[in-house]
Amino acid sequence: MPEYTVTSEIYEEYDYQTKITPSKEGNVISEFPFLLPSSNSSVRYDDDEDLDVERPKKEVIRIEHSSKTKISLVGLQVWRGAFLLGDWLIHLGLKGELAGKNVLELGAGTGVTSFVAAMYAKKVVCTDIDLGGILDLIKLNARYNKKLIKSEFKVMPLDFTETTWSSQLTNVIRDVDIIICADVIYDDDVTAAFVSTIQKILNTKPPKTLYIVLEKRYVFTIEHLDAVAPCYETFLSLLDKVKTENVHSTWTVELLPLDFPKYFTYDRVKDLVLWKISSKPTS
Repeated sequence: MPEYTVTSEIYEEYDYQTKITPSKEGNVISEFPFLLPSSNSSVRYDDDEDLDVERPKKEVIRIEHSSKTKISLVGLQVWRGAFLLGDWLIHLGLKGELAGKNVLELGAGTGVTSFVAAMYAKKVVCTDIDLGGILDLIKLNARYNKKLIKSEFKVMPLDFTETTWSSQLTNVIRDVDIIICADVIYDDDVTAAFVSTIQKILNTKPPKTLYIVLEKRYVFTIEHLDAVAPCYETFLSLLDKVKTENVHSTWTVELLPLDFPKYFTYDRVKDLVLWKISSKPTS
């Protein structure tokens, strides 16, 4: 059975491309603009005693990526969920909720949201499967965005299907406070492996918090005679099963409202969702 080629929707919604020459033939370099408000929330007045409103700075994240890939290499592209998660991380960062935190990104792809987290966190570990040169691409993109990265920053392999972790990865997981991921499910096998991975991480002391952004992708099926989002439904089913049967920690699962500010330039479509899962390991 042939493996289909897919293209992220975002490339058709806005023109992010630059004329910068990429490091690899077939890649492109895009610049994704965002607004960066000051984290200093103190009220100031000018000489006329008028409120002095500080305008957000305009920043960009520069990313080298593929413009189309086979399904197994979708991490080499940039997807809309990364921008919603980026908005959320800026929102948390401005409130000081990432200060002093160790952040782990799963299925980081090109590294976009890890770079956002690295503007505020103490340490960021950016992970993905070691396939298609994706880890080298993250390292390259980290160099492109070094002025934004304020935290300790590390790139490591993490394969959802691997059930045994190295001692180095185990130590990283133990020290993590916050886990982030966006658009990491695209078939049932990957979804099942992903849920097993987050279960293992969230069962590791001390307590941890996971933020996951997904886009419900609908397809019409003869079986249902309707448009359904099969991968998302699989995720919800597995999540409910793990939450119910998990004996190693208690989970609090919340679907968060998307009423926080929009800093990146993208379409915040209704099919984007943001989940928060907090764990409290049992003794």
